[in-house]
Amino acid sequence: MNDENFDLIIIGGGAGAFAAAIKANELDAKTLMVNQGLPLGGTCVNVGCVPSKTLLWAGEVMHLAKSHNIPGIDIEVKNFDFATVVQHELDLVAKLRAEKYEKVLNGLENVTHLEGKASFVSPNEIEVVGQKYRAKKFISDRKEARTTFKLKRFIIAAGSTATVPPIENIHEVGYLTHIEALQIKNLPKELIIVGAGPLGLEFAQMYARLGTKVTVLQKNVSIFPPAERELTDRLAEILDLEGITIKTNVQIKSARKEDNRKVLTYIVGDTQEEVSADEILLATGKTPNTQGLALDKAYVETDEKQSIKVNPQFQTSQPYIFAVGDVINLPLRQEPTAGREGTLAAENALSNTQNTIDYNTVPWTIFTDPQLAGVGFTEDQQMEKFGTCMCKTVSFTDVPKALIINRTEGLIKMAIHPQTKQIMGVHILAPNAGELVAQAMVLIKNKSTIDDVVNSLPMFPTLSEAIKIAALSFTKDISKLSCCI
Repeated sequence: MNDENFDLIIIGGGAGAFAAAIKANELDAKTLMVNQGLPLGGTCVNVGCVPSKTLLWAGEVMHLAKSHNIPGIDIEVKNFDFATVVQHELDLVAKLRAEKYEKVLNGLENVTHLEGKASFVSPNEIEVVGQKYRAKKFISDRKEARTTFKLKRFIIAAGSTATVPPIENIHEVGYLTHIEALQIKNLPKELIIVGAGPLGLEFAQMYARLGTKVTVLQKNVSIFPPAERELTDRLAEILDLEGITIKTNVQIKSARKEDNRKVLTYIVGDTQEEVSADEILLATGKTPNTQGLALDKAYVETDEKQSIKVNPQFQTSQPYIFAVGDVINLPLRQEPTAGREGTLAAENALSNTQNTIDYNTVPWTIFTDPQLAGVGFTEDQQMEKFGTCMCKTVSFTDVPKALIINRTEGLIKMAIHPQTKQIMGVHILAPNAGELVAQAMVLIKNKSTIDDVVNSLPMFPTLSEAIKIAALSFTKDISKLSCCI
């Protein structure tokens, strides 16, 4: 047994773990952070948001150069070296990891970092590289509550890994996950992507714009079932126009090698089809990294998807063991939620607060071009919850800025409560929709009405005017309005 006890032990080294460590350090808690697998920073900086958005931007620059549709301007991409572009992405990852994680960790005087695989040996102890570490008991007396608490605290923030679907022979044939797809230096001529959703769609457009012929095989009818169907259908049409083949309602049966190519056999309806390519990229979701933690020894419960069950305060079935990020069963598993969960869980654990997150006010974005973003209820969700909904969809052909930049392919859909006019959901398909949805997030969080938006004065000409135009569409014929609204 290691003689050193800690106020808080954090398992993981990604967004949730770092946010928890920073908050614990602010609270002067002696903290141990144990990381294993990905380098410090976890998925987002190493093999997720940062590298993928860097390559997406490279593809967008090339696409805009060829397809800007401005008369009188002809731009030619004279040089494109895929290996150099990937190396730039990897260099940026290394820089951000050093600046935003390694340097930050070194500045946390109350936090000890240990590399190694952590597993529970009891509800109060973990083992790392043959050493056992215990979260000590202590007394926290909050005068305002006049209550004494005995606490032992852990935060599990171990992240997730790419899910490998049960496709016959897929291991023998070989495949890429998002990790390898962001690091290979030879651009595939043809690529099969299994799964749509954020990862599959982003990688499909990224590789297609860099010159790869891409086929996407999606098991659902929609390319992203949680989103508004009319927006995802429009996005699918746009991707199709860029040469990306998307097959939906697909059941993949098996994989094989043939003449140095990889072949997938699948069924669409009653028809069996095949597609071949240089590489297969699996984009069918992520599996929580809970299997190696020996959670049974800590009596921490998981669900059928291997996610840790937590309450709204991020407590597991053991009240002094918290969990955040990709390992838990709450909605919207993404970097901003993981980070915020880590901060709130650390405060809950160390100060006995009851912090929670209203996930209905948290936005999401798929970083295709145009981007698909949303916050709040979809029409179907509002109908299910309230039995009623008022929704309007507005084309970006009605947004002056979209006409100026010749980007009118997008849509914005707004859902409001029929009686109160409160804005319940905003879903956007447009350039920079991830930026626009931040405004919608504030409207929903503040329970704003369409009248609040109509009485606002967004800058002209901007794409953000689309939100006001959508609000106006509930009471006016926007085709009869001037730009001065």
